[in-house]
Amino acid sequence: MDIYIDADACPVKEESFRVALRYDLQLYLVANGPLRVPAEGKVQLVVVQDSFDAADNWIAERCGAGDIVVTADIQLAKRCLDRGARVVGPNGRPFTAANIGSALASRALMQDLRDMGLVQGGGPPMSRQDKSRFLQALDQAVNDARRGR
Repeated sequence: MDIYIDADACPVKEESFRVALRYDLQLYLVANGPLRVPAEGKVQLVVVQDSFDAADNWIAERCGAGDIVVTADIQLAKRCLDRGARVVGPNGRPFTAANIGSALASRALMQDLRDMGLVQGGGPPMSRQDKSRFLQALDQAVNDARRGR
């Protein structure tokens, strides 16, 4: 079991490092440029080309059953689910086969609304509660994967 982080804009890298260290898991921090990596644990920085979807492609080509992917990218989440990986969003919401279709539809709708100028900006910044919810979800994903659920 490995953890893959879509790292360029990920607000929960530190929380992911703590979970990986607690369970002694390999964590791949995949980004388009250099990032700080903790000295302890099994964290490997993977710097990919600065091309469109390079980090997504690297993760989607390597993850598989038993692995966990942390991403807010719904399309990457779908690709990883198709390969049997578990996927957790930075907000703590797991992406599953049961909810990925509605997530993709919502993404498409929001993109259309942004294109029409009806919606602007992003969501609110991460709160302590959001980070706590993420930690719980990632911990749950690790334990479920270990139990084969």
